[in-house]
Amino acid sequence: MERTFTGTVVRATGSWFEVLTLDGTVRCRIRGRLRLRGVRSTSPVVVGDRVTCESDAAGDHVIAGVEPRRNYVIRRASNLSKESHIIAANVDQALLLATLRQPETAPEFVDRFLVTCEAYKVPAVILLSKADLQEPAALAEFRAVYESAGYRVVEVSTATGEGVAEVEELLRGRTTLVSGNSGVGKSTLIRTIDPTLDIRTGEISESHGKGRHTTTFSTMYPLSGGGAVIDTPGIKGFGLIDIEGGELWHYFPEMMRIGRDCRFYNCTHTHEPGCAVTEAVARGEIAPMRYESYLKMLDDDDKYRK
Repeated sequence: MERTFTGTVVRATGSWFEVLTLDGTVRCRIRGRLRLRGVRSTSPVVVGDRVTCESDAAGDHVIAGVEPRRNYVIRRASNLSKESHIIAANVDQALLLATLRQPETAPEFVDRFLVTCEAYKVPAVILLSKADLQEPAALAEFRAVYESAGYRVVEVSTATGEGVAEVEELLRGRTTLVSGNSGVGKSTLIRTIDPTLDIRTGEISESHGKGRHTTTFSTMYPLSGGGAVIDTPGIKGFGLIDIEGGELWHYFPEMMRIGRDCRFYNCTHTHEPGCAVTEAVARGEIAPMRYESYLKMLDDDDKYRK
């Protein structure tokens, strides 16, 4: 006789999923028909999903259904097909770790991640990782750009302890996606905050200055201080999906604040006369770096959007 139960997906390996229930964690496969719903995603089930599961007399468990998601973080699949890759679902916030060197996080990567968080209603905080290894002037410039846009920026160093307590407070009682390029220190930071967690950490490749992948699968870890973190494999690129060019500027908070003053209601903020956004860029009220990211995203329709 089949038994039905519900739980939260806490680990996704591609073929197996670990589901946390009131009775503990069980390993499940996906019921075949879930794959046949026309979902253009690398997987119809992701970490953070609330799912309905069934088990039979033999003790086999399958995920039979997925509850509606309140939000998620999504990107174009790495093969740049029209498939999407949902990184995590049902999160309270996202922490994006970025480094200015060792390795360098491209500003455009940061902006694409933030745009997606805005589009899918996930509050985002930027953690400037390895702060002890960065140039003070570069840190100050980065902070000025993103704080003026409206984002909280926290400088963090696990080597010196700077910012760790602030991040710990951010995590308490919340389900948090922790993301970034390989080598920026995601797993090290999580393990510093909660040493009881068994999370692998790695080093930077000296030849390429990039991180080696240490997290193989997305996993949700409960924190001893309350809340949970979702540690994800390092992400190299962040292609946008399901965001139309005409709505893109809505996901740049600083442009949203100013764009309503444009002469034309359908202003693209690229060439129109009376554009409040381009005027604000010229005055230095919107960072040129952020505006350039916006223009690149508009130009990359074929590569990064449906």
